[in-house]
Amino acid sequence: MEKEESIDFGRLKDIMLQRKKVVGGIVVGCTAVALVAGLVWPKTYESTTTVQTRMTGSQLAAGSGAMAAAAALGIGGTSSPTLTYVELMKSNTVLQPIIDELDWPEDDKEFLTPEKFAKKNLTIENTKQTNLIKVTAKGKTPEEAQMISQHVVDNFLDMMTGMNKETQSLLVQFLNDRIDQAKQESDDAAQKFAAYQKEHKIYDPETQAKGLIGQLQAYDDAISKMQVQAESGQAQLDTANAKLNEMRAGSQAYNINDNETVQGIRKQIVAKQVELVGLEQKYTENHPSVIAAQDQLSKLQQSLANEVNAVVSSNATSLNPAQAELLKTQAQAQATVATAQASEAAIKSQRDSKQKELGDLPSGVVDYLELERDAKIKNEVYVNLVKQCEQSRVQQAMDSMDIQVVDSANLPFAEKPVWPRPKLMTALGFVIGWLAAIGYSFVAYKKS
Repeated sequence: MEKEESIDFGRLKDIMLQRKKVVGGIVVGCTAVALVAGLVWPKTYESTTTVQTRMTGSQLAAGSGAMAAAAALGIGGTSSPTLTYVELMKSNTVLQPIIDELDWPEDDKEFLTPEKFAKKNLTIENTKQTNLIKVTAKGKTPEEAQMISQHVVDNFLDMMTGMNKETQSLLVQFLNDRIDQAKQESDDAAQKFAAYQKEHKIYDPETQAKGLIGQLQAYDDAISKMQVQAESGQAQLDTANAKLNEMRAGSQAYNINDNETVQGIRKQIVAKQVELVGLEQKYTENHPSVIAAQDQLSKLQQSLANEVNAVVSSNATSLNPAQAELLKTQAQAQATVATAQASEAAIKSQRDSKQKELGDLPSGVVDYLELERDAKIKNEVYVNLVKQCEQSRVQQAMDSMDIQVVDSANLPFAEKPVWPRPKLMTALGFVIGWLAAIGYSFVAYKKS
């Protein structure tokens, strides 16, 4: 086997000393080039904005907040709302206005896409285990870096505000349409009641009839609540359907009311609603029996919601999170409407049985009380729908404040760019010069 050649470092050192002018020239040259590069290299500055996300309850529902916005813009696959925000900040809607505003030569901007701009000029990251997002922007001047960082957040806030308003406005629009109809029904019932009073001159029915009809008040209150639940659920269902149509989701619609488990829970809820009405006839709302029944009803309603979510989740694993959430809302709304309608029918049946006891009263008094009760129910439906609409408007305003700026974009010091760094570059040039000089000396050593 051929013996490996060893290096005589003493001879290598002698060669470097003999050619010290060349060696020194290489070191000095590389150092000088690095120093000049550090002085003439175009400066780059960084500015950082820190924001905090705040997820509201409505944003976790389909059709609002980050998930709906991401779906509308074609961004999917992120499970965390905060990470979805990070991706949305890199979208065309946010970045294209910034590119248009840059004071760069047109040749530099002509083929600059938002994706390329984000990779080169932006670092947007979520601090682990927190809901903080840091937007760090690079610019050719301190003012440009600050502008980019600040405008990423500003444009994102504008986009999210618009998306949230659009989503809530759909729900408000559906409710407004139903409010107009409910108002007309309430007015018609009130006019019929007033006309009957005037025609039959009945203004204060007998105390006996009043006492008996008062027992029906609990049924009437429950019926009005069920009607409001059905109307509100229908509005949510229409909103979810509209948003799914906007996204052109290819997902199937789930007829959740055909599920046997859902049907079983729904029957239990209807039975508990009827039982609760019977208890409210006898006791006040603070009675232990009423409280216990209300608690059992709440647990059944939560079980229904959990079962609906489980059914949808098991069949929607291939969809992006936004579409899955919309389908859950759609299914929840279907179940709410069906349960409210079934409860209303059961309570009406109980009320009709109770009403048979009025058979011995004068027909005029019975008709009077029927018209009075009908007017009250329709007015309650109208009032509660108005409240629901106002709550949606308040929620719209709250959803527009789901991002809070913690630290505004700073203005970097002109004398402290992040790049170039002359001292570091000079030191690197010096090291590279010595490596090159050693390489040169080694070649000379091999030739000697």
